[in-house]
Amino acid sequence: MSTHIPAASLSAATWTRSSFSGGNNNCVEVAQLPGGGTAVRDSKALGGPALVVAGPAWRAFLGGARAGDLGA
Repeated sequence: MSTHIPAASLSAATWTRSSFSGGNNNCVEVAQLPGGGTAVRDSKALGGPALVVAGPAWRAFLGGARAGDLGA
């Protein structure tokens, strides 16, 4: 399950950007939420919406990405 919510409502979240992003603000940022979910937002639109993903779904996504299962 995922939900779109305004990123501003996540003002207490600690956002992390990938070290591979290079600093050109052309990437996504993630924040771990107290309830176990993960919020994802566009680094170019910090006040825009964030996608909140449940913990198990986020872990499955990461596992698939690491395994190369998300290719085109």
